[in-house]
Amino acid sequence: MNDTVVRLSGLVRRFGTVRALNGLDLTVARGSTVALLGPNGAGKTTAISIMLGLSPPDGGSATLFGGPPTQAVRAGRVGAMLQDGGFVPNATVRELIELARALYPRPLETARILDVAGLSDRAGRRLDKLSGGEAQRARFAFAVAGHPELLVLDEPTSAMDVAARQAFWAAIGRYTADGGTVVFSTHHLSEADLFADRVVVLAEGRVVADAAPAQIRDLAGGRTVTFDLDGRSVAGLESLPGVRSVEVRGGRVELTTNDSDATVRALAAAGGDLRSLEVTAAPLEAAFLTLTTSGTEH
Repeated sequence: MNDTVVRLSGLVRRFGTVRALNGLDLTVARGSTVALLGPNGAGKTTAISIMLGLSPPDGGSATLFGGPPTQAVRAGRVGAMLQDGGFVPNATVRELIELARALYPRPLETARILDVAGLSDRAGRRLDKLSGGEAQRARFAFAVAGHPELLVLDEPTSAMDVAARQAFWAAIGRYTADGGTVVFSTHHLSEADLFADRVVVLAEGRVVADAAPAQIRDLAGGRTVTFDLDGRSVAGLESLPGVRSVEVRGGRVELTTNDSDATVRALAAAGGDLRSLEVTAAPLEAAFLTLTTSGTEH
């Protein structure tokens, strides 16, 4: 069995004089959860549109399961949640799911769909009476109704509060537990860090980084050393080995360093207490900013 579910090769897409995609290459293996990150205009939505066969590329190719995207979609092998998806007016959650099931050759049972989406107790509720988070889970239910092998999500948790996002990702977890493959775009970097096993960073229509979340954080270059200020002077800290920046926040010193071991040794040698000393990897946000502004591929 071929383990490659998505293959995008040299994709180019132009809108007038603007190149939304500029030679984009991406492969996604079966059973993986891949996050697409990038600033507005990076090409995430355009790549998803081509991936689903909704728009043609101006150059390059896109295949799902080794064939044309439209073929995989018609066969029910792909489910999608797009930003502009709407509902049938006045329909209930159950009626929406029954409609979705009728579109596919091998749909999941209604009870299973409701369970996976976390909507078993909302089956009889009208769609226009759902909360924002519940409405997104209803869209998710529609997307998984055909028992897809691949789920594609474009900014699925936009406008959700924290509790709604947690409930939504719990639903995604129930889907991936059965071996499903997920590709999602997001502006919530914490979601990519927590739920993706691979992060692909786009900038100016091409891939600038592709790795596990921890490796993406490492690409930011360095770690953070923090400790309680506790009356200590910050003078001279910027000249310690490896230190790139010094900040004081809420009574704690935060050093960004290229060599945390050398920085900590120098702090210890300088004397004084280092209370609540912590060494952590650079946050994903720092890596994101580094990668999308440097223009360097990794």
